[in-house]
Amino acid sequence: QVLLVESEGGLVPAGGSLRLSCAVSGGTFTSYAMAWFRQAPGKEREFVAAITWGGGSTAYADSVKGRFTISRNNVKNAVYLQMNSLQPEDTAVYFCAARYNDVVDYHLWGQGTQVTVAS
Repeated sequence: QVLLVESEGGLVPAGGSLRLSCAVSGGTFTSYAMAWFRQAPGKEREFVAAITWGGGSTAYADSVKGRFTISRNNVKNAVYLQMNSLQPEDTAVYFCAARYNDVVDYHLWGQGTQVTVAS
């Protein structure tokens, strides 16, 4: 059984920074591309960032480009999301997700962690 466990989020002031991590266990980590999604109250879940299995390619939502950085450590079986210049509109539950390298849809999900940015 593959488990994805996000680190605790938190409350940060506008303009602040926060780093999320997601530990993956029970599978071969390099079999997965990884991503972060988020869901704000009353809104649908949206894509935030993704990274390929080797870390050589990343992608970002326009809303976070230049502020967020996704990375991974294939020795520690973890993926990270460094969030800088946080704004109140970044407030959401953040989810870690995984998909096999040769498929499109993310099929493994963490439980989510709350990030709240105070204005």
